[in-house]
Amino acid sequence: MGKMKKTRKFAEVKRMLPPKDGKIKKDEPKKGAKSKSKNLDGDEEEKRHVTAAPTALFFKYNTSLGPPYQVLIDTNFINFSIRNKLDICQEMMNCLYAKCTAYITDCVMAELEKLGQKYRVALRIAKDPKFERLPCTHIGTYADDCIVERVTQ
Repeated sequence: MGKMKKTRKFAEVKRMLPPKDGKIKKDEPKKGAKSKSKNLDGDEEEKRHVTAAPTALFFKYNTSLGPPYQVLIDTNFINFSIRNKLDICQEMMNCLYAKCTAYITDCVMAELEKLGQKYRVALRIAKDPKFERLPCTHIGTYADDCIVERVTQ
């Protein structure tokens, strides 16, 4: 008598009550929600400070934005295009209806190299000469910070 092999269970999800169910009380705070014991009045809510995006980044306010478009590509964009079997340059042109120049920063390349063997196809696509490379002057290889810094300059 040998050990029984455990079978994997697929498509198991946590069962949840629908939001309109009669069992849920409206006065009762949701599980995991933080109670606001700081505010005794209940009128004032804690306000968050969110930096406003400059209006120059939107087509509505900046009419000088036009073709040929310069598109910064990140790691997630490349992986998404591979997963959905899309040609990046062709689909950018189909989406924007204009000529597009794709740019990849050094940080994105470094991030793909760090991800290792699993993302070798993405790295191979990123090394294609049809994408222009942008050098990075900052410290570190975190691509998201690099792209946000470039866009907000």
